[in-house]
Order: sequence, then structure tokens, then C-alpha cells
Amino acid sequence: MKAVVQTVGEAEVTVNGERVGAIGEGLLVLLGVTHTDGDAEARWIAEKLWTLRIMAEERSASDLGAPILLVSQFTLYADTRKGRRPSWNAAAPGPVAEPLFEAVAERLRALGAHVETGRFGAMMLVRSVNVGPNTILLER
Repeated sequence: MKAVVQTVGEAEVTVNGERVGAIGEGLLVLLGVTHTDGDAEARWIAEKLWTLRIMAEERSASDLGAPILLVSQFTLYADTRKGRRPSWNAAAPGPVAEPLFEAVAERLRALGAHVETGRFGAMMLVRSVNVGPNTILLER
């Protein structure tokens, strides 16, 4: 799994003009899943996201009770080493990725997080105000 994590003042996701997820000050997480990922990776990344001390005054989302906006992002597994067109072979297909994406969201909720999500597989418009700017890449 890969996650791009940004501290945000606010963030929202819309699909076809409908707002499907929104948060105030918290974390925007773009999450990609690969073929070898499973429950262990979903648990690890959820716990890391909830406890990573990247918010104001070196505090975590769990310290602050900050919300998390979780958005699926298969393009994190783009391979651009050859040619001009990315290969998506490393990204897990929807039937594999979607349950793991949902597992991350559910694990975060079990840890106490308020989690909003985009819509898996949809063309989404993601708007955010990056605070810092602070952008972290998590990979397992």
C-alpha cells in the first residue's frame, strides 16, 4: 500500500457535482493498493495514519481527534520508467483493492477516527487546502 498524506485546513470530494465527503482541519489521504497487499497492510497503514505525528505541534490525528478524508488513488502505482504512457500493472484491480480500501477505513473508525471517503472507482474532484504545506508518502 501507498498513501500520500497531507495535513489540510479543509478538504472535500465531489462526484458529478454531489459532495460525497468533506472534512475541516485534518488529514487528506490518497490511498493506493497493489496486488500483494492484504489485511496486514491495511491494519498497518490505518494505525500509522492515526498515530503519525505530522499535525501542529508534532501531534497526531489521534491526539487531536482530527478527521480523515480517505480517497482511493490507483495512480499511485503508475510505472513511468518506460515510454510516455504510464503502466497501471502494479495497481490492484477494483475487486481486490476496494475491500482493502474499505478495511483501512473501517480500521481507522475502530481506532476512533472520524473518516469520510470519496467514492471508489468514480471520477472524483478533490479539493483541499494543504497546511504547511505538509505532504508525506507512506509505503508498506
